[in-house]
Amino acid sequence: MLRGDCIKNLRQVLQKGGYVVGSWINTCSPIVAELMAATGFDFLTVDVEHSAVDVPQAQVLFQAICASNPDCVPLVRLPGHDYATTKRYLDAGAMGVIAPLVNTAELASEVVLAAKYPPQGARGVGFCRANMYGMHLKEAVASANEQTLVCIQIEHIDCMRNIDEILSVPGIDAVFIGPYDLSASMGITEQFGHPDMVDAEKRVLDACWKHNVVPGIHVIQPSTDEVVQRFQQGYRLIAYSLDITMLTHTCQAGLTEIHQRLHT
Repeated sequence: MLRGDCIKNLRQVLQKGGYVVGSWINTCSPIVAELMAATGFDFLTVDVEHSAVDVPQAQVLFQAICASNPDCVPLVRLPGHDYATTKRYLDAGAMGVIAPLVNTAELASEVVLAAKYPPQGARGVGFCRANMYGMHLKEAVASANEQTLVCIQIEHIDCMRNIDEILSVPGIDAVFIGPYDLSASMGITEQFGHPDMVDAEKRVLDACWKHNVVPGIHVIQPSTDEVVQRFQQGYRLIAYSLDITMLTHTCQAGLTEIHQRLHT
């Protein structure tokens, strides 16, 4: 069993037409990761692009996720798409990568190259947590390419211009629309209902269906209505908010209600 502790093959679930809902972790807290995994998310993505989480901390978070719920798959949102960094987070136990700002087919190819062992890629082989520190090296290397999800982020207007070429790259399993960055690059920051933004999302969905790539999106605010709406639109890989946002939302909502009731 790859990684020794997580039993779900998220990539296989998506390839068979399933849909999954997960969330994002920006804190460095293994307690938060443990609790979120226990609630039943299909995956949790440790964000190392917009957080202070480093490789050793990410490994602890991966361990907490899998120990809490073997059916919750640990993913990593990379800080970039270079070979060395991608390899380190996969070796630490991530079972898939989400690469930001992949705006060209060349960059998409680099992500696949770093995430996959030969002959599909060029990922290096070494003793690490991903193969139980060498104890399961042969089995882990043999199954890793089948289990490792490769996802790229659609979050810039340049990516939209190259969408067909990017999604034609062999080995790209899924995409994640980053709504904040994508809207910012279009000059309509956070205007998610803007016609240009709506059109961009439709173009991504159409391209995903054309190239047999799983469409995904991050629903930033903890809106269950939007998650259901997104699934109905055709997305199959959805991140439901993130730890810091859900915590903030709950605290603000609770305090607002307390103050309102005390002053009525």
